[in-house]
Amino acid sequence: MKSWIAFWNILKKDIQNYYLKPPNISWGIIFPLSWTLMQFIRSGSLNIIEFLPGLMSMSILFGTTSMLAVTITFERKGRSFERLLLAPISLNTMVLAKITGAVLFGIFNAFTPAVVAAFFADLTGVNWGVVLLAVCLISITSTLLGLLIAVSAKEVFEAQTFSNFFRFPMLFLCGLFIPIHELPAFFRLLSYCLPLTYGTDILNGAIAQTNTLSSLLCIPVLLVFAVFLFVICRYNINRKWIL
Repeated sequence: MKSWIAFWNILKKDIQNYYLKPPNISWGIIFPLSWTLMQFIRSGSLNIIEFLPGLMSMSILFGTTSMLAVTITFERKGRSFERLLLAPISLNTMVLAKITGAVLFGIFNAFTPAVVAAFFADLTGVNWGVVLLAVCLISITSTLLGLLIAVSAKEVFEAQTFSNFFRFPMLFLCGLFIPIHELPAFFRLLSYCLPLTYGTDILNGAIAQTNTLSSLLCIPVLLVFAVFLFVICRYNINRKWIL
């Protein structure tokens, strides 16, 4: 019971204190939203369905990594993490509470393009159950990737800069806007090493029926990525902040 109380209070504090921080608004909300509007205006109503999976994935990626960059660096700078580490709760509970706030932020961001798209295109053929599952899995893996990056940064601008080294290449490698089969062979191989590729493919199947992989393959792969990234993040936190 104490763990759940601690989990809820850490999550509530993060939502209240960090969701509307300027770096979150600029990178996590304004950038994906402006990119969404640009693509919708440029493409016209006929191509919105094709663009929507990539826009949703991009919104999740930038929203979750921005949230972690703000949360982790502000708390390290304010020495809040030291107080949490001294609290009688497990490290796993603390990490899960931290990433849950970013996951929720990513899910919220994901459906912003969908709401905008509803005004321009017919979305009645979308499998929303699969979309929600894919959005949750992409949010979890992107959040853990953001945590992995944020652990190594001391300032918000450092975390955002480090994140951009991963985020912008992933826009072009993971099938968000350029089909993977059109990439050179080396980049195709690299794209299948990134979790966002599999999440975007699920969204492509659920929204535009243009997936290249089976969801029965993509979902377990994303779960494996999530467990692997969590273990690595847990190890890095132990190494950098505790030992």
